[in-house]
Amino acid sequence: MRLPFEITATDPGSRARRGSFLTAHGRIETPTFMTVGTRATVTGLDPADLREVGAQVLLGNTYHLMLRPGIELFRRVGIHRFMNWSGPVLTDSGGYQIFSMTGDRTMHERGARFRSYVDQRMHLLSPELSIEMQTAIGSDIMMVLDECIDSTSDEATTRAAMERTHRWALRSLAARTSESQALFAIVQGGVVPALREESAAFLTQQPFDGFAIGGLAVGDARAQREDVTALSAELLPRDRPRYLMGVGTPPDLVHAMGCGVDMFDCVLPTLLAWQGTAFTSTGRVKVTRAECGRSDAPLDAACACATCKQFSRSYLHHLFKCGEPLGSRLLSKHNLHHYLALMAEARAAIEAGGYAAWAKEKLAAIDRHEHAGGGRA
Repeated sequence: MRLPFEITATDPGSRARRGSFLTAHGRIETPTFMTVGTRATVTGLDPADLREVGAQVLLGNTYHLMLRPGIELFRRVGIHRFMNWSGPVLTDSGGYQIFSMTGDRTMHERGARFRSYVDQRMHLLSPELSIEMQTAIGSDIMMVLDECIDSTSDEATTRAAMERTHRWALRSLAARTSESQALFAIVQGGVVPALREESAAFLTQQPFDGFAIGGLAVGDARAQREDVTALSAELLPRDRPRYLMGVGTPPDLVHAMGCGVDMFDCVLPTLLAWQGTAFTSTGRVKVTRAECGRSDAPLDAACACATCKQFSRSYLHHLFKCGEPLGSRLLSKHNLHHYLALMAEARAAIEAGGYAAWAKEKLAAIDRHEHAGGGRA
């Protein structure tokens, strides 16, 4: 299917764009941040919590869901019914997870052979099996299987992985059987501009419904990541969604939206919440620090989330010091609200024609206190 993607506004001072597209389970307003629910759950939160913070799209992971609960369950019920989520779902193909298991997998043309962390059995994840699994899951947007490598690998290694990603993309396209599920390709090429250009040129000749920028936040520096994001976004078709995979501090998102990227995901909001770190309008706050234990102020006075309206920094500090899981739950809700509110502000700024000025002001408030790596889902 071709997603009916509509651009409703562009920013005169940047390449930021405001749009929307319709999936089988609802409309997605862009730019959007997709909440990561790797194993068909966002850790510590239920669907009502996600609706409360304004989540539009959830992201599940094919690799993890293939291993547990497995394809037969999803053939029976599908992910929406299984996790009681009625909105859109995107599934990653599992390429990054395979990349992460350096000691327990081998890569070859058929696919990736790896040892399961669930039962220690060997499995083969091929482009065809990834699409079969995602079809059973019933996600609204499926991703092709790609070969992810360290983004700073030498050019020969990067080219080989990129070319295999292209071959796998064509196999994924051929394996597709569901017209109601969109399929996105993934542009690779590390931090080599010529390879990024070659990858985009090849993939955009194929009938994919959208295009992702992959292979970043895996060894690259921030400046490299920003350069590759800007170049890659410019190479992608205007009439289809652009998705930056797994990159996700707020400054990363602000920069990438200015380059014309429409979709994002990252595990950082919930991962750091469980470690006691909150994203706020003035940068990161570590609630386990002693000064928070002495503060009766809200976590972020500028935030309208339920955590900030109802609880003080000292209470959150107390929960973490006591090991109470409520602390992580409250921070998770706050962090996701923060990210989703950032997207809503960006959409409004683009509509008003003032994104460039808004982004400059936003970065001045948070960037010097915030950037600590790109993150990965």
